[in-house]
Amino acid sequence: MGHLLGIAIRHKKRGEMQELTGAHVTVKTGVADDFRGKPGNRQVTVLSMEDWQATCKEINRTLPWPTRRANLYIEGIDLYNTVGQHLHIGQLVLLITCETDPCKRMQEAHEGLFEALAKQWRGGVCCRVIQAGEIATGDRVELINAL
Repeated sequence: MGHLLGIAIRHKKRGEMQELTGAHVTVKTGVADDFRGKPGNRQVTVLSMEDWQATCKEINRTLPWPTRRANLYIEGIDLYNTVGQHLHIGQLVLLITCETDPCKRMQEAHEGLFEALAKQWRGGVCCRVIQAGEIATGDRVELINAL
């Protein structure tokens, strides 16, 4: 079991990440007001604190988690090789659809960040919303094997 540490959205492509303490997440819009919220396999992105810390350690730089541009920041859940499993965050249910590959923006953020994120699924996972719900920082997170 883990916990939701952070929520972030952006209003446009390449837009600045805005941190939230709570959000409504739906099947149609993903995280409310997020640019990428349309239905599909990359509707919501999730990053683990443990992977982000390992990445920052590798590049010898402490960076704020929104640098990764993920929607949700969690602790206590290993996201490696979890495609097909469900993340439960409060009433919200997400289907993990794929690894989130790092993009060139990561190299722009800090030298070596792209390469460090490319290892062991450190960039997080992409998800599709299966069941809508309200979420807030501090919510319990569970990984459920749906296979």
